[in-house]
Amino acid sequence: MDEAIHVIKDHADRLFLWDYERERGQLVTLYNKAMASQWSSVTDLDWSTDVDPERLVAEQDSPLLAVTRLAGRLPGSPLATWSEKEYSQLGIEFFKASLSQFMHGEQGAMMVAAKIVETVPWIDAKYYAATQTMDEARHTEVFAKYLHTKLGEAYPMGPALEAQITALLEDSRWDIAYLGMQIVIESLALAAFGDMLRRTEEPLLRKLLRYVMSDEARHVAFGVLSLNEFYKELTSAELKERQEFLCDNTLRSRSRSATPEVWERAGVDVEKVLPFVFEAAGKIGKDPFAGFQRGFFAKLVPNVRKLGLLDANDGYLRQRWEAEGLLEFEFADDTGSDYEVYDAVAADRAAAAAAAAVAS
Repeated sequence: MDEAIHVIKDHADRLFLWDYERERGQLVTLYNKAMASQWSSVTDLDWSTDVDPERLVAEQDSPLLAVTRLAGRLPGSPLATWSEKEYSQLGIEFFKASLSQFMHGEQGAMMVAAKIVETVPWIDAKYYAATQTMDEARHTEVFAKYLHTKLGEAYPMGPALEAQITALLEDSRWDIAYLGMQIVIESLALAAFGDMLRRTEEPLLRKLLRYVMSDEARHVAFGVLSLNEFYKELTSAELKERQEFLCDNTLRSRSRSATPEVWERAGVDVEKVLPFVFEAAGKIGKDPFAGFQRGFFAKLVPNVRKLGLLDANDGYLRQRWEAEGLLEFEFADDTGSDYEVYDAVAADRAAAAAAAAVAS
């Protein structure tokens, strides 16, 4: 049981509300959209689809695997004797590790959304957070099922992700759950899912990712709409705490995991192989995580700007993000406005209805 259960102590107050007036029109609209966009993991996804893991990896054009192949050709590399079969298996393990973190992250999102239901002081936000809790349960389920039925054994939750979500669940301030999950981690998820979607042709995974992204975009919009109102009432000192939180969490997110568990499963000492991987990346001037990072900050920065956190306290956060070269994304579309662009569920239903009309 110790291996299967992880206990977290939550210090936030639980709030019953006796005011049932629907006063926040944008949240009402978002809630209605969430209700109409629910999809079924059983009937909307074709689990009979045959998935060949080797083909899945071969079609991906993975930058990380490309850099690793080059690392194997460098003098003295511990991968010098590797065959194509071993590189292919490593690619499968990298892919399984990514999906495993998606799965664990979605369970964490389910728990944080449930915390928001209990702690937020607005009835419209409680209603929406309840729909998000259902969304995150479905996401956890589908990633777990895809791993179990199509790829094999999952990986444990990464320590950085575990620490990030644990901190949100332990914090007594209800808005920190919003800021950390809806704004930071959900933006991270949109970028990661989008990057994987661009790289795969596997039909089951593509539809799964499209549907999950439909939900995630609404979740980010939920955070933007709620916090935009709340942060107008905070003091400069309270806003400074939120800005520092963003500095700690977003700049740390730029440092990607070396996934030592993948190398361990492949029988390679991670400390010996990483210098060759970094050297190979330097030789071709290619950061294997650059596309993902750009996608993350292209969503995060405009959302944070909309919350007023870039320029609070004499531009405290602006100065730090500018030093990291992140302000190029400041005026990209924020997810509080463009979430309907992601609605693959509505698009598929409209297409099906049009096809049925033509057929009749």
